[in-house]
Amino acid sequence: MKNFFKYTSIALLSSGIFFGFVSTTSAQVKSNLNQHSSTDIIVGAENTKAYLKLLKNKKVGLISNQTGIVKEGNKTIHTLDLLLQNNINVVKLFSPEHGFRGNADAGAKVKSGVDDKTGLPIISLYGDNKKPKTNQIADLDILVFDMQDVGARFYTYISTLHYVLEAAAENNKQVIVLDRPNPNAHYVDGPVMKNEFKSFVGMHNVPIVYGMTIGEYANMINGEGWLEKGIKANLEVIPLLNYSHQSKYDLPVKPSPNLPNAHAINLYPSTCLFEGTNVNEGRGTDLQFQVYGSPYLKSMPYQYTPISKAGATSPKFKDEVCFGEDLSKVAYQNGINLEWLIKAYKNNTKQPFWTKNGSKLWIDQLAGTDELRKQIEQGWTEKQIKETWKNDLDNFKYIRAKYLIYN
Repeated sequence: MKNFFKYTSIALLSSGIFFGFVSTTSAQVKSNLNQHSSTDIIVGAENTKAYLKLLKNKKVGLISNQTGIVKEGNKTIHTLDLLLQNNINVVKLFSPEHGFRGNADAGAKVKSGVDDKTGLPIISLYGDNKKPKTNQIADLDILVFDMQDVGARFYTYISTLHYVLEAAAENNKQVIVLDRPNPNAHYVDGPVMKNEFKSFVGMHNVPIVYGMTIGEYANMINGEGWLEKGIKANLEVIPLLNYSHQSKYDLPVKPSPNLPNAHAINLYPSTCLFEGTNVNEGRGTDLQFQVYGSPYLKSMPYQYTPISKAGATSPKFKDEVCFGEDLSKVAYQNGINLEWLIKAYKNNTKQPFWTKNGSKLWIDQLAGTDELRKQIEQGWTEKQIKETWKNDLDNFKYIRAKYLIYN
């Protein structure tokens, strides 16, 4: 995928240095924005004229991770740096799944701690403390949310967003969401979540791919009364500039350890469904979510062996030869592909194919329904399955339209 908007200091990011402090004034930030061409996407965090004035003389909590970065000349810095350089009083940090630095395994317990670059306390919003507690935000005036979403319902940053909005509403705190592009905003697809299958990987009655930026999604959570008891947060979304849902956008840094590139992100809404099966989804390789395989798909020609790697220390079928399919060269996807999951189900030689998350089938929680699993078991084709999604998708698109900022 050709970069529509490209940061120029990937080497800085890949080295893990996100928080170098350089003296920068608001005037310099404005000058940096002027360096963008008229077609460059300007992320919400870079749209400083719209929000820095709202943070002056306020005690701020920042909810972010390694994706909260902005362009500064020919390099990138973290949004935290930008705020501190502009004399914003950031009191504490909050981190989602994978931690503030974004290097923890999926599902791994992330502890609270202290940011070694700034000395600011970090409160983990994953594990047992998914929702900010009253005493954790009592000393704050405003919560600023700046994280990169990838547009799939089971990607948990939108669940963290939900709980931040809810805690803020319950404690009369303002929330400012600094919007970022959704690399999968160009389509809407998948089964819509059913209430009985809600969990942290699916909290709202939306399809797997909802085609909205995280700012638009925040407005929908708030506007539709999805917070506890229908309460409403004092929410402001700082918009992107030069952006539409059809804008192709390659992220300047991995949003999480196992989404290494634009192709993996594009395939993720389809290949993440393998998480609910006895098939490896590429964790433990350099082609995460771009290959799939297992020891029980021996009729399939592609082979690879998952190993322990950073971000996937215990991948499914670690050190075992897996047979499957290489998707690293398939075309750009404009919808969820079910053919790969159906093919794996048909070629699998060991039961159970579907795996459990506790007492529940993981595939049902990921899909948001048990219908997809049952349809595959009954031999339905992708076309037949997708036909059953149509009415729910049409209803969702009607709701979605009320909250779109970028048309």
